[in-house]
Amino acid sequence: MAADSSRSAADAGAAAEAGDDRLLEVENLQTVFHTERETIRAVDDVSFGIAEGETLGLVGESGSGKSVTARSIMGLVDSPGELLPGSSIRFDGRELTGLSEKEYEGVRGGGVAMVFQDPLSTLNPVYTVGNQIEEALSLHRGLSGMDATEKAIELLEDVGIPDAARRVSEYPHEFSGGMRQRAVIAMALACDPDLLICDEPTTALDVTIQAQILELLAELQEEHGLAILFITHDMGVIAEVCDRVAVMYAGEVVERAPVVELFESPRHPYTRGLLRSIPSTQRGADRLETIEGEVPTPNSPATQCRFAPRCPEAFDACREVHPEPVPVAAEAADHDAACLLYPEDETRERAVNRHAGEGVPPEPGADAAASGGDAE
Repeated sequence: MAADSSRSAADAGAAAEAGDDRLLEVENLQTVFHTERETIRAVDDVSFGIAEGETLGLVGESGSGKSVTARSIMGLVDSPGELLPGSSIRFDGRELTGLSEKEYEGVRGGGVAMVFQDPLSTLNPVYTVGNQIEEALSLHRGLSGMDATEKAIELLEDVGIPDAARRVSEYPHEFSGGMRQRAVIAMALACDPDLLICDEPTTALDVTIQAQILELLAELQEEHGLAILFITHDMGVIAEVCDRVAVMYAGEVVERAPVVELFESPRHPYTRGLLRSIPSTQRGADRLETIEGEVPTPNSPATQCRFAPRCPEAFDACREVHPEPVPVAAEAADHDAACLLYPEDETRERAVNRHAGEGVPPEPGADAAASGGDAE
């Protein structure tokens, strides 16, 4: 996946952004949580698509809305949270936002499965790992008895657990951290999903086990043709596993691009800040660069750039105009940023007017060129 991803994966990503051949299509997603004091807009007008066999990375600091986006797709947002009217989540052409809980159960697991950050919170400590995989096989594939047990052993072998025939009868506490995460992945695969949502699946693991889990996911994706939504705050992991990237900040997607282009030419100041904060042996600085301040709590509709208070490139209009996602340049249809600095091939005034929804005046000389063309 990543820099050496195939041409077909890149083409699939382009198709997904163009609206063609999308397995998952999220449009104008707004997920809010009501409290006694305020309404938190945890996910605020988020849109993206994922094609079959593609990996989309969702990256940002803690509190950016990444996990809430995943739970919204899975239909796991409970009161006091809700999806606002106008939100759309389409999976394989089917609108999910209006489904009942019973109807959603047919999608959750069967079509879309999720691997959570902490396997201990996913696995039930009083049941064997095999029991829990067999339950998923019973619900989604109709298997029972020895058929379910044999399939559970096969799935544990597929995710690289040694001596699976013995391990299938063990409890979660008898597994190491890496093995527990492999078992959770096996449970997800038991549902035979088309889309796998991985919510920080390697955060609690050491570097060696993390690399093994990432390699496992790549192998499973190739074998099963999975589409993957990979959520993380680690830009290094994004570089390794993703075909395209969506950068989130304060509930909004602020930049989207193919992974290689994002790393070679990041445009949004927030994305550049994230990349500068990655440890490197090449830099001569004594300290890592940081992004000053904290992610704000979005408790009202955005009327300005939410990153402006932390942005080293902010100017007056950033505190008055809310930026909309636009192509960073005329020829960059697959790379957009929600920033008043773009499109970069327009004057700042024209760019700000475009984001503000005001009429964009023609470029100087455009009228003359048009009249000249009519005269000919």
